Amino acid sequence: MEIQVSSDLFKEIPHFKLGVIEYKGITVGDSPQMLKGRLQMFQESIYFDLEDKNVTDLSGIQEWRAIFKRIGKDPNRYRHSAEALYRRVQKQNYLSSVQSAIDINNFFSLQYQVPIGIYDLNRLEGHVEIRLGAEGEEYIGLNGRSNSLERLIVASDKKGPFGSPFVDSARTPVTLDTMNALQIVYLRPSTDWENANKLTESLMNMFIQVHGGEGSYRILGSQ
Repeated sequence: MEIQVSSDLFKEIPHFKLGVIEYKGITVGDSPQMLKGRLQMFQESIYFDLEDKNVTDLSGIQEWRAIFKRIGKDPNRYRHSAEALYRRVQKQNYLSSVQSAIDINNFFSLQYQVPIGIYDLNRLEGHVEIRLGAEGEEYIGLNGRSNSLERLIVASDKKGPFGSPFVDSARTPVTLDTMNALQIVYLRPSTDWENANKLTESLMNMFIQVHGGEGSYRILGSQ
């Protein structure tokens, strides 16, 4: 699949980069006990680490809040998905297991402190572009609400936007029927090229370990 980043986005955010992973022939289901246990233990560890600090003190959370502010979105009103996860954990409103693909997404989003989206490839049409949302663009999100996308970073196909580091759409979610998937890791711009590759490959390898199938990844952005 052809995936491009808008040149306007690079102008707004120097060193912007993404990890892009494509999976083929996967099987999504109930998470193995190993993954459920790691997700629970990691959340408990984060909770204790946050007892004497704010979520916004964390470097990854700070960096993505700064990105939202730079593109014209109030980070206190539009919290990126990784920050939203951390705030849940801070309140001991721990994430319960949903299904294997979502659980891995949440685990690595917490670990890397960055937004990560995963989408059913068979529900996408045409090429994908990562760009800024235009005036009037919106979609129904996984939060069940209509979300304005103006000036938010969005992933868009022939039909329009389907994902964002704020909240993903209800049009392209990974389900138990998904066999092919696209995963987008919204890496910190400060991440160097070597570590961007290592982080993305680590996520891909664990995903394949749980789901089977095949995966390929690449980094998009400026070095």
